[in-house]
Amino acid sequence: MEIALFSSRAPPSQTLSLKPTTPFLRSSKPPSFPSIRAAISRTKKEETVETVKTQLENCYLLAAVEYKGFTVKQFQDLRRSLPESSKLVVAKNTLVLKAIEGTAWEALKPCMKGMNAWLFVHTEEIPDALKPYRTFQKEMKVENDFTGAVFEGKFYGPGDFKQLENMPTRAEIYAKLLGSLQSPAIGLVGTLEAPARDVVMVLKAYVKKLEEESAAN
Repeated sequence: MEIALFSSRAPPSQTLSLKPTTPFLRSSKPPSFPSIRAAISRTKKEETVETVKTQLENCYLLAAVEYKGFTVKQFQDLRRSLPESSKLVVAKNTLVLKAIEGTAWEALKPCMKGMNAWLFVHTEEIPDALKPYRTFQKEMKVENDFTGAVFEGKFYGPGDFKQLENMPTRAEIYAKLLGSLQSPAIGLVGTLEAPARDVVMVLKAYVKKLEEESAAN
């Protein structure tokens, strides 16, 4: 008698595979966290540029201060020592340059290196605005100095700051202006009776003359 033997194992060609052909249980793309971070960074940069532009409104002087080496406490103390007419902002050189591009403040380009804090002065009294930082330097014994400034479109290097710090105050200018009139009663009345535009032109010309004399000395 012949007995037929059957194998329960399927032929290799008929073996079923349980592995999925596609990874349907997980996303094919990772979350786009880098693009989110880039968007946040771009927004912060745009906000910084706008902050600088806002500070430049009604600004008489913009100065760069060497920032590297300041402790957090020192910088906080410095900010508190400044008058309300001055604002100290920390911003990257590239962002400040973008904000001042195409303006008279672009003369500040020589300062665009290293780490800087930016002092915005919103008053005509330039010596009084710079004095608090000099006092801070002396009391805190910090070596960080001004790296440059722009005033009326002109660049002042670190060695030129005495010209800015020794400028006559507005009261001194007025006193010299009145004292310079040859005949106070006639000269002053004649000046004040002139058209408003002429009065302004005379005053500006005389102020410029005094500033040039002060710078020469």
